[in-house]
Amino acid sequence: MQAYVKTRIERDSLGPVAVPAGAFYGAQTVRAVQNYPISGIHAHPVLIRAYGWLKLACAEANLELRMIPRRVARAIIAAARDVVRGQLDDQFPVDVYQAGAGVSFHMNVNEVIANRAIWHLTGHDVKKLGDYSIVHPNDHVNFGQSTNDTFPTALRLAALMLLEEMYPGLGEMASAFAQKGREFDRIVKAGRTHLQDAVPIRLGQEFAAYAVAVQNTSSQIQANAGLLRFLGIGGSAVGTGLNAHPRFARTVVKLLRVHTGLRLEVAPDLRAAMQSQLPLAALSGALRNLALELIRIANDLRLLASGPVTGLGEITLPALQPGSSIMPGKVNPVMAELLDMVAFQVVGCDSVVALAVQAGQLELNVMMPAMAWNLLHAIEILKNTCPLVARRCVLGITANRQTCERYAYRSPSISTALNPVLGYARAAEIVKKALATGKDVREICVEEQVLSRKEVNRLLDPRHMTEPQAIGPSAGRKRRRLSLRAQHEQG
Repeated sequence: MQAYVKTRIERDSLGPVAVPAGAFYGAQTVRAVQNYPISGIHAHPVLIRAYGWLKLACAEANLELRMIPRRVARAIIAAARDVVRGQLDDQFPVDVYQAGAGVSFHMNVNEVIANRAIWHLTGHDVKKLGDYSIVHPNDHVNFGQSTNDTFPTALRLAALMLLEEMYPGLGEMASAFAQKGREFDRIVKAGRTHLQDAVPIRLGQEFAAYAVAVQNTSSQIQANAGLLRFLGIGGSAVGTGLNAHPRFARTVVKLLRVHTGLRLEVAPDLRAAMQSQLPLAALSGALRNLALELIRIANDLRLLASGPVTGLGEITLPALQPGSSIMPGKVNPVMAELLDMVAFQVVGCDSVVALAVQAGQLELNVMMPAMAWNLLHAIEILKNTCPLVARRCVLGITANRQTCERYAYRSPSISTALNPVLGYARAAEIVKKALATGKDVREICVEEQVLSRKEVNRLLDPRHMTEPQAIGPSAGRKRRRLSLRAQHEQG
């Protein structure tokens, strides 16, 4: 706004306001900019596009229903298309932290579309901007509407549109983990529970499970997003539809389906759609669940790659940049760290959305601007991060086979396979002796003639332990024979 030198004077219900002469916004936008210089962050572009589509459909509906003059309606439609195309993004300066319900941003939209419609009708004459006798922000652009039904409707549209951009990245991440699962399928390693040695697992099994986790949370997001398809447009101020044509809601939603390609429906109860923003909480919660899984996976990658000398060192992550300003040659797991921090932010965004959703009162939830910023920000950063991590981290991971297999064979937990043959107590004694002597379980079994070398190789093959194994009756006979021998030796 400081770039403008000349101003025009507009008047709203509170009095005169100086507006930059060439601006497409008007008095209420200027008041909002002056009142809320909070973050310097403006509306997400997809929310601007969604509001453009909504105002376009509303103008088309009012034209079809003969509620506003044809010439004015067509100019509004042209102006709304300019908003959808991103031609007016710099005309939305209202901070994301603003007055409740989104009135400030909504009036910013109405003023921009009204003035752009004036611009179209007057042959691009900027001197006519602000002459609302030609096209009025409230009486024409906002006919039959309210902030209270348009803002939550636009937010639902924006979320659905942005999710369509996010889903491919989630699919790419899941595919990357699945690819590594196949690549690493023959590499046996020690499993770990409680960060202590556990029975063997294949590295490929770990990575295949990461793919499933991403797929599962992606499916949950898509299922919860389905709740956003039901729109409250047409409810106007409190969900009763005051000043809106009886067919307005159905007509707008029909037109939105055509313009956006989204499967949209009129909400079964417009009052409920205005009072409750639970669908936004459901979607935000699903995004949080994805974030929790991504945090877990990122931390696993960091742990498996720890070292390279003093950590687990079972995998190596791509070296993308120097990791220290003081330690030469140090390389850090930067993409896994990035994934953690992005996911932390998503969890934080969900907390804000949850608090905002529960703050509704009677016929309206005025905390929608907080929902909008946090929900769309969470989707945006996940949309950008997941495919980046897939390409620059996951697909470049290599396995350190020797390290993995050394841990698998040395882990005392391979003794678990002895339980059906020796019993838990006897196997535990062998483990204690192995740990005390520094020998592995296999050696102890052979040295003490508990099992033959052939039996050891069969029973204590780590790879065989990574799949279910049928234990036949011979195991029970072997166990009884060994028990009798132990009793004889004690006697």
